[in-house]
Amino acid sequence: MKRTGRKERTGTAHRTGRKKIVFLLHNAYAVGATVRTTLDLAAALAERHDVEIVSARRHRDEPRFAVDPRVALVPLVDVRDGSADLTRPEHALPALDLPACETRYEQYSRLTDLRARAYLSGCAADVVIGTRPGLNVYASRFAPRRSLRIAQERLRLDARGRRLLRMPAARYRSLDAVVTTTEADARAYREGVPLPGVRVAAVPDVVPAAGGPPGGARPNVIAAAGRLVPGKRFDLLIEAFSAVASKEPDWQLRIYGGGPGREHLQQLIDGLGLSRHARLMGPRTPMGAEFAKSAMVVCASDAEASGTTLVEAMRCGVPVISTDCPLGPGEIVTDGVDGLLVPVGDARSLADAMLDLIADGPLRRTMGAAALESSRRFDPGPIADRYEDLFAELAATGGRRALSRAAGRVTSLARRGAGVVRHRAREWLVRPRPARTARLDLPEGSEAG
Repeated sequence: MKRTGRKERTGTAHRTGRKKIVFLLHNAYAVGATVRTTLDLAAALAERHDVEIVSARRHRDEPRFAVDPRVALVPLVDVRDGSADLTRPEHALPALDLPACETRYEQYSRLTDLRARAYLSGCAADVVIGTRPGLNVYASRFAPRRSLRIAQERLRLDARGRRLLRMPAARYRSLDAVVTTTEADARAYREGVPLPGVRVAAVPDVVPAAGGPPGGARPNVIAAAGRLVPGKRFDLLIEAFSAVASKEPDWQLRIYGGGPGREHLQQLIDGLGLSRHARLMGPRTPMGAEFAKSAMVVCASDAEASGTTLVEAMRCGVPVISTDCPLGPGEIVTDGVDGLLVPVGDARSLADAMLDLIADGPLRRTMGAAALESSRRFDPGPIADRYEDLFAELAATGGRRALSRAAGRVTSLARRGAGVVRHRAREWLVRPRPARTARLDLPEGSEAG
């Protein structure tokens, strides 16, 4: 478990005091929204604290995203070609400490379990933050008892599979906090998952400012971005854009992203005769440069866990149009001020919103300026402050939460015991009884035939 990168102590101690903060990440060397947002938050906290990112896997020499030099990177298992870890017998064995319902379970091994346990039990961290369900379980089981153990949940509660849905109640009870990216999802956890003594809070992801100043005049381009999967409803967006293109033939739609739906979407574009107007651009990272070259950014999703794409567009001074879907957009976009919200699944409303902004250049510019201003709440500094406030709250309420957790265990045991009693009572009531022989009283001296 060799540390890579260097750490520099900069800044001054914050009101919570300087801490050692450890993030658990699936693969810090890969590309993905969780990787990017974790690196951004780690860099913001490194202004005031000692920060390490523990990567369960390492598949390449250097991370694809830049890592702040003050943040130490600690890979657990090296899966690069020629790595000695690939020859270890534990690498060929399935993970035991990681729940099998974790969606990336096949990428973990017994070696990952052992390395995670060894690192966490000896790391002397003040705060350990997991970034996906399986890693949250590692934090819950192996982090030092004195540390604050926090689970980040980016997957919407209602989007979990049945087995994964049961996991928080069973495995998260020894955590100190669960952090979601939206208040709506935090409410869902509070109402749907019994976690006595565990603080459930909403803190949005860090979205740094775009690299340069917002552009002035923008071309006639409508942009959208995301993984090409059914839930993102790019099919609905293309259908809505066909109505736009029939009235505004000078406008183009550019969709950025990769995924299994590419072929289907291209067939839809061709079938609607939009091949000159709509293009699938493939993935881009980061998206700021592309959004900055657009007049508006549109999201047609059925659901959004955090709505980071919308924030990235707003950070470029671009107005956004989004379906008012659960959970993120309604907490990001102020309808009519910095963007427009339309009903989910309504292609006509989506087309009308795009046409409204196309027809009104001054409105686009006014909304773009408002979007840029409102997006400042996603700056690294304010988000780091919110995490520090959470650390301070958790430290101050530890005793009270421990009592609540103990009371929850007693209640759970009592319910379990009552359930066992009820089950055994039902078994006794429905248990077959031996047949009772009828007794016939006969006169003395006679025999039953």
